[in-house]
Amino acid sequence: MFFAKPGIYEACGIFSKGHIVLFTFMIIGIWIALYYTNKKSKDEVQQIIKNCTIFLWILEIIKILFNIVIGNINNPNSYIPLYYCSLILYAGLFSSFSKGMLKRVGDIFIATGGIVAGIWFTLAPLTSLTVYPVFHYISIQSFILHGTMIYLGLLVNITHYVEYDKKDFKYYFWLIIAIGILAYIVNLILDTNLMFISKNYPGTPIEVLYNFLGKLYPYIAILSQAIIPFFVILELKENISFSRVIKKIQSVTEERVNSVD
Repeated sequence: MFFAKPGIYEACGIFSKGHIVLFTFMIIGIWIALYYTNKKSKDEVQQIIKNCTIFLWILEIIKILFNIVIGNINNPNSYIPLYYCSLILYAGLFSSFSKGMLKRVGDIFIATGGIVAGIWFTLAPLTSLTVYPVFHYISIQSFILHGTMIYLGLLVNITHYVEYDKKDFKYYFWLIIAIGILAYIVNLILDTNLMFISKNYPGTPIEVLYNFLGKLYPYIAILSQAIIPFFVILELKENISFSRVIKKIQSVTEERVNSVD
């Protein structure tokens, strides 16, 4: 089952028991990771980002090889990492192994877009749980990927590894625009729907927007991804303290542990 072809086993489905199980384990994993790393130094956080990036790339390569081995090579949508959620792979490389502007680009995406992408997918895992059973490599890999995105995003905000404001929007914006244009070109050549910007996705909220916007859909789809996530997280950052929330939860947890003892 773990590496079965799609269609052999019944798909897990969205908001199913399997979905809830994966989501619950992901939340527990994020909490445990933050509990033990929220006081790390900037050098330690940078090493965590680097380690996570390498790990996520290993999982992504396995995913690509899996799709090629099972005969999905004619379906590039299933293995070309050019989706909004795939940007953590490139942002992680920029943040870990670059300097100057490229490092800033990576840091800003991790701190903002990564959180939004991670939360959105784990609530609506359309590309994994609608195709594969819960205990399948693709299903588990997708939740590890998106859970890590949420974890790293919260971590860099909590530890103040990345400080940012509206002036940093340009770093986020041009990364999404560049990847969006690249994805659009690949879509034209290979007839794919990378970044979900070129075709309809029936049965999802994308279908409503696609039918309503018509020919404007690709441009609005790219721009919405290039604008909304950054300002959503910036607004949250300016109105709540990520570190204060974590410390409050941590203190409550410690009180409960002490009361049990």
